[in-house]
Amino acid sequence: MKSVIWWIRRDVRLEDNPALQAALQTGLPVIPLFILDPKLLQEPPTRRQSFLFQALQNLDEGLHRLGNRLLVRQGTPLQVLQRIMQEIPVHAIFAEEDYSPYAITRDSQIQKALPLKLVLGLVIHHPQQVLKADGTPYTVFTPFSKTWKALPKNFTTYPVPKNLPSPDHPLPGISLPESTASAYFPASTSEAYHRLDSFIQGPIFEYSQGRNLLAQPGTSTLSPYLRFGLLSVRTAYQAALKALISTMRAEETKGVETWFNELIWREFYLSILYHFPNVLQEAFYQHRRNIPWRYETKEFNAWQNGLTGYPVVDACMRQLNETGWMHNRGRMIVASFLTKDLLHNWQLGERYFMQQLVDGDPAANNGGWQWTAGVGTDAAPYFRIFNPILQSKKFDTQGNFICQWIPELSRVPQQYIHEPWTIPQDVQERSGCIIGKHYPAPIVDRAIVKDRVMTAFQS
Repeated sequence: MKSVIWWIRRDVRLEDNPALQAALQTGLPVIPLFILDPKLLQEPPTRRQSFLFQALQNLDEGLHRLGNRLLVRQGTPLQVLQRIMQEIPVHAIFAEEDYSPYAITRDSQIQKALPLKLVLGLVIHHPQQVLKADGTPYTVFTPFSKTWKALPKNFTTYPVPKNLPSPDHPLPGISLPESTASAYFPASTSEAYHRLDSFIQGPIFEYSQGRNLLAQPGTSTLSPYLRFGLLSVRTAYQAALKALISTMRAEETKGVETWFNELIWREFYLSILYHFPNVLQEAFYQHRRNIPWRYETKEFNAWQNGLTGYPVVDACMRQLNETGWMHNRGRMIVASFLTKDLLHNWQLGERYFMQQLVDGDPAANNGGWQWTAGVGTDAAPYFRIFNPILQSKKFDTQGNFICQWIPELSRVPQQYIHEPWTIPQDVQERSGCIIGKHYPAPIVDRAIVKDRVMTAFQS
């Protein structure tokens, strides 16, 4: 009897998995396959890859309960798939469609040689669905979101299969690479659903305000789980829709709708990457590709390590380095600081984020960095510069977030926490925090920032 391959990429789950469902509907035995693609592997594994490998191990446990197992092979995807089809009769290969330039090229080549069937699942609406009346893609978020919301959403979600028939003769595979589990992001679908349920029961209703407060758990922290499909975006959308229906209060409705917009932003940036793949190499706008960026190694290292002398910037960067995740407000603050205050190329920050983030997604990461730097689609004006002191006072008023991640400032009086360089010498001594010794003085004078940015961009 022939089998079908369920080629797992960014859909590491059994529940509401359209690609898996399409494979099951053939009625044939299913081979759950993950390919270790040398072009995507890094050594040692990044946090993101460690999260993926842990998620795959947990998926394998779920497959065993259904009478199946995960097959892991390493090599070029086309060659791996061709080899399997030489070993066992295969009717078709089912995979969730992806929209990165590499994924599109890879899948197109495989489809020319093998029966690969791509299934919609990474997004609710395909990038080719959300278009202007003239058939061209949107490059501004607001009209994109209006069209996205207007499109019908008559999908159904699928439960975990009751069984998953496997071929009579198991195929040989290899083990997943060694990886370290994250203490902050357990890589399981049960953890994803726990976070979704916790968020929907409360924080989502205050999300319009809570998402900006650095010291409060006001965000869903679901991004790593959506990144690798431990949770389907359709499940997240339906859960939020139920929350919206359950409330009549205007402020709570605003909170849910604000989170809906986050899901749409995710699809907007995927659409941009799909239609304009060059954004991974250069600024979206041609007239922003030759900005005379500065570069100072000491400044960049200070930014990376959370030693800029601006507490909110440093706290956010230390959160990233420790956990592999950063609050969304923090991402904007540190990106603005690197690109505007220091006038360093946004691509340096984009690359560092992809090295560190558990949820690092090429589309969202690129879109966010270009937006903040003022060089991308729907970008913030280039003359908009986040003031780290005002951001800190507004979104970490008591300094709790700062003290959590910068212990050397934990004894500093609250009135100085956002600008520790203003602490009188005797207070520095009493607080056990001498500026320039225990915590750095600011690495840039903000008095020069605006003129320097304006000159660089206008040139």
